[in-house]
Amino acid sequence: MAGTDRLRQITDALREGAERSVAELSALTGASEMTIRRDLDALADQGILERYRGGARGLLLRGQEPPFVLRAQEAMDAKRRIAAEVATLITDGESVVLDSGTTCLEVARALRERRLTLMPLSLHAANEITGAPQLTLLLPGGQPRPGELALTGPLTEASLAALRFDTAVIGCCGLSAADGLTAYDLADAAVKRAAIASSRRVIAVADGAKLTRSALAFVTPASALHCVVTDHDAPQEPVLELTAVGVTVRRA
Repeated sequence: MAGTDRLRQITDALREGAERSVAELSALTGASEMTIRRDLDALADQGILERYRGGARGLLLRGQEPPFVLRAQEAMDAKRRIAAEVATLITDGESVVLDSGTTCLEVARALRERRLTLMPLSLHAANEITGAPQLTLLLPGGQPRPGELALTGPLTEASLAALRFDTAVIGCCGLSAADGLTAYDLADAAVKRAAIASSRRVIAVADGAKLTRSALAFVTPASALHCVVTDHDAPQEPVLELTAVGVTVRRA
């Protein structure tokens, strides 16, 4: 089992305060107890679990977003295909605000060599495109969320309110015709709303699994989105429901 898959399996096993011994997790994942101990130490450093002698107790509750380090390695091929498709929708010379999250990080990589004005809303994406030769980089103010490095707070929202973008590329934790675009974090949801309000066109990016989820914080109705770019494995029913409310859905 790959390291990221193993970490995800351990995280899922310890959700909602569950406790597991090193021996139990070793049997579950097929990894050695020495490997499991290293994994537990790494996850404890990220605040996902609490270590005790011989095992661990989960700290990540239902409805909480999995950590960035795990999500960054999931569905990488799908995220890269989504990012490449988004790049075809953006014309050189546009001004673009780019949301935080792992799929939007791939979009930053896909746009790095383009002639654009780009404002990333995370330090991960800002680091990725710093020094790009043709790209004009704008940075908002704000406070980075630990791990995510997404910029949030009144300084970020004020930066967005002062500008008008051609396109917003927005990530999400859940998206459906019924519940709209949703996020786990309330401060992140406020920044997404500010980015949408400052943009003429809104492109949402979401791997197919997110089209069957809904998170706590409402951002915008699906009908406010001009386009959704997802992967070719996205389930058909939610895609048809989004299309029915006037959203163009593109599968990459």
